[in-house]
Amino acid sequence: MLFDQMHHVAIIVSDYEKAKEFYVKKLGFPVLRENFREDRGDWKLDLKFGDSELEIFAIPGAPPRPSYPEAQGLRHLAFRVDDVARAVQKLEALGIPCEPIRWDDCTQRRMAFFHDPDGLPLELHE
Repeated sequence: MLFDQMHHVAIIVSDYEKAKEFYVKKLGFPVLRENFREDRGDWKLDLKFGDSELEIFAIPGAPPRPSYPEAQGLRHLAFRVDDVARAVQKLEALGIPCEPIRWDDCTQRRMAFFHDPDGLPLELHE
């Protein structure tokens, strides 16, 4: 295969401070780089995500992401965890509501969804 691994995933958010609070303070992603791009008038926050990166962009005037009904394109981001129930418990203790835990018939593993401040679906998966 031509590709070794995922380098990064990029997310555009509506509120930089809310997104930073959510992804850094609540979810615990370490900050690699944080830059205000003067020429574009936006913020770019690079977070460590295993061997990859999660890029957070705050672009003024970006349109909201269609979610329901689901639109073509990125459906959700999934994070591997050892124990979905424990991860749900920790997220809910941080004030992040989670959907009920369910069974993934394809992988035979437990999973649950939650959302970022802009409603982007995020998944916990064992």
